[in-house]
Amino acid sequence: MFSCQHKLCRRNRMSGFTLDLSEDQQQIKDWVHTFAQDVIRPVAHDYDEREETPWDIIREAANIGLYSWEFLAQAFVDEDGITMPIAMEELFWGDAGIGLAIMGTTLGVSGIMGNGTPEQIAEWIPQCFGTPEKIHTAAFCVSEPDAGSDVSSLRTKAVYDEAKDEWVLNGTKAWITNGGIADIHVVVASVEPELKARGHASFVIPPETKGLSQGQKYKKHGIRASHTAEVVLDNVRIPGSCLLGGKEKLDHRIAKAKEGKSTSTQAAMSTFEASRPLVGAQAIGIARAAYEFALQYAKERETFGRPIIHNQAIAFMLADMVTEIDAARLLVWRACWMARNGKHFGAGEGSMSKLKAGEVAVSVTENAIQILGGYGYTREYPVERWHRDAKIYTIFEGTSEIQRLVVARAISGEHIH
Repeated sequence: MFSCQHKLCRRNRMSGFTLDLSEDQQQIKDWVHTFAQDVIRPVAHDYDEREETPWDIIREAANIGLYSWEFLAQAFVDEDGITMPIAMEELFWGDAGIGLAIMGTTLGVSGIMGNGTPEQIAEWIPQCFGTPEKIHTAAFCVSEPDAGSDVSSLRTKAVYDEAKDEWVLNGTKAWITNGGIADIHVVVASVEPELKARGHASFVIPPETKGLSQGQKYKKHGIRASHTAEVVLDNVRIPGSCLLGGKEKLDHRIAKAKEGKSTSTQAAMSTFEASRPLVGAQAIGIARAAYEFALQYAKERETFGRPIIHNQAIAFMLADMVTEIDAARLLVWRACWMARNGKHFGAGEGSMSKLKAGEVAVSVTENAIQILGGYGYTREYPVERWHRDAKIYTIFEGTSEIQRLVVARAISGEHIH
């Protein structure tokens, strides 16, 4: 068991550039890797087949302190900013579906962290995790049936009832991780539709709030152990205090937008900017799992009297795979370091890291199937599952095309469509 009292932020390094992990970071890497290897991998195939939430695995993660607000908080104070992507990579090396079932709550947490007041953060984030005895989860609800990448087209509305100091929410959210089963739902809704994205706000929906229900549960190509569903909001009434950031801040931002002045980052975008490099770290974990499996297979599989890795076609493919994985990891670490140290993403570095990692995961897992040949195409081997899991990383948290758009706009200064 890893103690969450460990001080992750201590580096004790000599000044200067280094990519060496600190002692604390190496301990966390080994700790999460052991959990992934001993607890997650043995049941990964079964949960993929059943398409069920792995509550028993989430509970085990909570028992050792991995699924907890304390671990998340201490990981984020690391001055390098890379402790969390290190943990993500190891967890998703185990299995992406189960990894997302464990870490999906962090999306809701990011929504609260990015938009909430200190008081709201202290009140709601511990409730996102609950306790090992009573597990809670959280969901971040942005996408809708007709609004995925185009968040400015959100139709879910929030109307303020001044007499009761309550907000009334109506709409349907789609493709939501932990949607409908979460205890805490963070919902992005429109309060001033004519302002489009600048008229959005984020709200916390407390547990057992009337009017919130699960709609369709999606049967997915990959990440099947992670629950994904619609969230239906039918006259959901919440206290005024559940508006993240508070009404005074919202009124000020709306007034500036109506005057045509620039406003702060959009409610959804602030969360995506913080989470995209971490999503990239997840994709790297999948890619590394496939690469390592293919490498070992190539060393052991013999054709024409020798291991297939002795063939340049196979050896060069593996060389390209590991090179791409390392390149993607460095982009993710850079983006996380920049975010932790308040550096401006002047070239879309966050989107750049997610773009590269997602596409590397798809290409590496496809090459792993190719190296295994017919075996790679069967469910008896895990590479086909990793390939199915990898594809979502070019789609969710912003498609590859959206990431390219973000980078292109950043480097050109132009509003490219």
